[in-house]
Amino acid sequence: MENIRFISTTYVQPKNQIGQYTKIELTPCDVQLLLVDTIQKGLLFHKPEPDREEDLNDKQRLKLIEHLKASFSLTLDIFYPLAGRLAITENDDDNTVSFSVDCNGAGAQFVHAAADGVTVANILDPVYVPDNIVYSFFLMNGAVNYEGKSKPLLAVQVTELVDGIFIGLTMNHSAGDGTCFWNFFNTWSEISRSGTSRVAKPIFGREFLDGIIHLPIRIPFFQYQNPEEKVVPPTEPLQQRVFHFRKEKIAELKSKANAQMGTSRISSLQALMGYLWVSITRARRLISSSTDDEESQEITKYVVIVGMRKRLHPPLSDQYLGNAVLFGTATSNVGELLQGGLGCAAMELNKMIALQTEREVKNFLEGFVENPRLPKRSAVMSTSLTTGSSPWFDVYGNDFGWGRPVAVRSGSGNKFDGKLTVFAGAEEGSIDFEVCLSIQTLQALAEDAEFMESVAV
Repeated sequence: MENIRFISTTYVQPKNQIGQYTKIELTPCDVQLLLVDTIQKGLLFHKPEPDREEDLNDKQRLKLIEHLKASFSLTLDIFYPLAGRLAITENDDDNTVSFSVDCNGAGAQFVHAAADGVTVANILDPVYVPDNIVYSFFLMNGAVNYEGKSKPLLAVQVTELVDGIFIGLTMNHSAGDGTCFWNFFNTWSEISRSGTSRVAKPIFGREFLDGIIHLPIRIPFFQYQNPEEKVVPPTEPLQQRVFHFRKEKIAELKSKANAQMGTSRISSLQALMGYLWVSITRARRLISSSTDDEESQEITKYVVIVGMRKRLHPPLSDQYLGNAVLFGTATSNVGELLQGGLGCAAMELNKMIALQTEREVKNFLEGFVENPRLPKRSAVMSTSLTTGSSPWFDVYGNDFGWGRPVAVRSGSGNKFDGKLTVFAGAEEGSIDFEVCLSIQTLQALAEDAEFMESVAV
């Protein structure tokens, strides 16, 4: 973007890297993400009160940046593996490779930038997310996790706007999942605000795998020879829009879905995802007005990234640094989904999520060791949806010392037609969905009166 001006770049190294871990083996949950994009999420703030004028005091501005960098360094002392790099071990005995995090303290990247002429309103006011602006607030756009062998596992860009600040964080997804990502963000903001952190320190051990599989995981050479191969661009241009659902509307959808199915098992999030599944499938117009049998039998899938920490026995701590998720898939044909409506869609999601048990985790782990597969994002179906992130992550509690964020946005990583990123809303109990779809589908969704009546303006 033309308005971005890079002011300084620093590699921040942990000052007190004390711990028994010099190398952390990647688990199957980590390895399977080597060929997909990094996690990119960021927070938008108004500037601190003394700096709200357009003509900023240089001394105040630099003091703020240095404070953020210092608190970032203190946070990195706690999460010191994220200052390392991915290491590759070649196993000559069977022509395979293994991956680990080398806790070598090479450093996390900290960039100070400015977006000249860009205001908070330029980000919040447009109906559609201004990708040309937002994506420029993140580092390592287009990088895949495998590239962590030479690129930082963690990078932050602090971008000054005319009247705001955007803190865009990029984390290698093979080093951790969304829980790890927001644990880092939460810890950093608390240290920035108060000088200390009450957040429990991260756990790096892989002992929960004892008796299930042996580490390191061995990957055949041929499966990673072309990791830099980029994803084929979508056939249609994509656009994004953030849909906000208030607590009352979510409760209404949950009640309606449960009543339709004669149950009380469907959760608020499952009802909301079911509502989006039906609404987007309808907006995609996969069935023509003539509706022949072939069209109505077309398959639609909803992939949900399900957190597994609480499903294990004993539960795996939220402070575990690594990935602890399964990819669950609910499947329906288009005709049945549209005919069954909200209740049926939500129930399919409910049943699929209920199947993600500890036994499924063990099946996945054991199966991956036997037949390692590194999926690429290009395999996504044009009739599918995928939901990542979680409304239970603490997004709006990230006060760095001058107030709560006013919005959360994500970068270009892992964006495709049908990617629905879920966040907690700014209001208690509300939920936001950042929806990435083809322009045609997103416009059709906006013209769907039934759907838009549920969206808060």
